[in-house]
Amino acid sequence: MKKLVIFDLDGTLLNTIEDLGQAANYALQRNGYATHSMASYPYFVGNGVRRLMTRVLPEDARDDETVDRVLGDFLEYYDVHCTDYTKPYNGMPELLQDLRDMGVAMAVASNKYQKAVDKIIPHFYPEIDFVAVEGHRDGVNVKPDPSVVFAILAKARVAKADTLYIGDSGVDMETARRACIDSVGVTWGFRNKKELVEYHADAIVNNPVDILDIVENGIKIS
Repeated sequence: MKKLVIFDLDGTLLNTIEDLGQAANYALQRNGYATHSMASYPYFVGNGVRRLMTRVLPEDARDDETVDRVLGDFLEYYDVHCTDYTKPYNGMPELLQDLRDMGVAMAVASNKYQKAVDKIIPHFYPEIDFVAVEGHRDGVNVKPDPSVVFAILAKARVAKADTLYIGDSGVDMETARRACIDSVGVTWGFRNKKELVEYHADAIVNNPVDILDIVENGIKIS
């Protein structure tokens, strides 16, 4: 049985896309740029908020000065409104409670900036005592760099072989691969199954409850 499960945040633990999109559109509109539909935002997110701002800006407006200015407005809005529309995916609270009751340690590894992670996770999962809640910090590379996973493993004192990484994107699957730990791709998040397959997810699940069998019995090789 796995002893530690590391979860991605956006698109895995929580559906955050509406709040991210609202904050990005606020920043764009405030600076005189066209906004985007909410349906487009799942393809903009995944590599941290600075990359998000770069992607939503017009190609001729992606200089550092403009990105910095728009990012500042995004952070000002998101810091206040990051829980307005965000909600757990169906079955995820129950999964975390089941893992807790089984004695499995849990952690969060996110490319979202640390201040937001520290606000959002306790807001939605106050009853879960995560061994580590790691967001992006200045000077630390974002996923798929595995540094955040290594930091969690050091805090949890759990071996790679006893760890499972769960996420919704190719970035997550690549992070797990680089960290040399087993990966599970989830289909309820921001990206599709095709991307998870292309990035070599060790297993793919359609429902949070399916993760319990993998934690208990390992990934079945077909």
